[in-house]
Amino acid sequence: MQELDSASYRNSLSFLLIVACRQLLNRDIALRHSISDAYYWEFQDGGNISDEEINRLTEYMNGVIDKDIPFEKRMMSLNEARSILEKQGQRELADLMGLAWVDPVDVYYFQDSCGYFYSPLVKSSKHLNLFKLFRFASGFCLQFPDEEGKELLPFYTSYATERLSHAFLGYANWLKVLGVSYMNSLHRAINNGEGKHLVLVSEAFHSQEIAGIADAISKKGARIVTIAGPSSSGKTTFSERLKIQLHVCGKRPVTLPMDNYFHDREETPIGADGEPNFEAPEALDISLLRDNLSRMLKGEEVETPRFDFIAGKKYKGKKIRLDEDDVLIMEGIHGLNSKILEQIPSESLFAIFAAPMTGICLDPYNRTSTSDNRLLRRMIRDNRTRGYKAENTLMVWPKVVSGAARYVFPYQYMADKVFNSSLPYELAVIKNYVIPLLHSVPESSPVFNEVLRLQRLLKFVPSMSAENIPNNSVLREFIGGTCFEEVEK
Repeated sequence: MQELDSASYRNSLSFLLIVACRQLLNRDIALRHSISDAYYWEFQDGGNISDEEINRLTEYMNGVIDKDIPFEKRMMSLNEARSILEKQGQRELADLMGLAWVDPVDVYYFQDSCGYFYSPLVKSSKHLNLFKLFRFASGFCLQFPDEEGKELLPFYTSYATERLSHAFLGYANWLKVLGVSYMNSLHRAINNGEGKHLVLVSEAFHSQEIAGIADAISKKGARIVTIAGPSSSGKTTFSERLKIQLHVCGKRPVTLPMDNYFHDREETPIGADGEPNFEAPEALDISLLRDNLSRMLKGEEVETPRFDFIAGKKYKGKKIRLDEDDVLIMEGIHGLNSKILEQIPSESLFAIFAAPMTGICLDPYNRTSTSDNRLLRRMIRDNRTRGYKAENTLMVWPKVVSGAARYVFPYQYMADKVFNSSLPYELAVIKNYVIPLLHSVPESSPVFNEVLRLQRLLKFVPSMSAENIPNNSVLREFIGGTCFEEVEK
């Protein structure tokens, strides 16, 4: 495989699939969301895909790959690009380019089809030799290789459970209600003064989801609620809002951040790069955590630790005793790891996976990456709460992503419920905070190409003020102003 990042590989392979569907089936497709190590696509005119069509597309794409056809990059004026895209039926992208006023435009040509992607494409089709197509739900998935491009990652069918499907379908319905399926419609909604309405309805959807989860916990009679998810998922705010909702259900919830169980800094495991690996489960004192949870379920009073991140040491923390109506809410990236939960009786446990699982697509062919969403959230929070420069966050981010792929996402199938922490309006607000941070990264930085990629993405996102965002919003955890900031963790 050509040495390019995974975004370039995925976009190039997606363009090949788009062209294949046009030329072989005479149909256009739309990218809905990612699922596991794949993109989920549907036909724009509706209808299912057959196994025979999957086989024909696979054969066609392999044939094109063998022919080594180039992806040709061309620069043209905004008006010329919009005219070509409109003729090809890409009305949403043409409209978005006009609203964002990106001029001139770098487009790609492949087999006489014109396309736009906000990351570079590979030089030619010969670099796209690893992929798999298979039917899924009412559409189909395009699966990609791993980050190193050495082999295909297995598609975890257990991820495609009713719980994950519900999260994706719920978000799609959410966008339909708001009328913002693509980024051009978000531009128009904000330009028409509907930003406040977007915020209020979006936050109401989150409140409704959290209330439903609290009700499910109460009905099950769970004693321990565990919340997992990758970095910058909004787990802290979610746990605090869930705590309030459980109060409404007549429960007495207590929160316990798993981060308090970090080993003292000198005991942190060392990764393959010779640096401390804070993403691995072994960075936690698992024996102590398991002991504490076991004793709490027996009704014993337990003195839990408190981790000081500045000193890098554990100290004595709050004491917890679980009475009959008490519910322990435990959150952390390893909240679903079987090493931690295996001794907890299933009837006493309620597991939740929280993550920004999908967002508004730029257009039918370009999605906004949930990894990028989390990165931008973290960049803002790191700068606001720790004084970190954007460059520092970008330097460590690949390790964070790798850790989540290895230690977090493989366990999401264990969740009883999935909470999608995405907010349809959030990129429009985040943009105002993150653009100045990106400008601070010097051109000499090894992460400057990543800065340019993020800037290309944000050019297409409208801007919106944060003034109408409530202080209990997940987004407040990152931009500041949350009412939970002083809550004892």
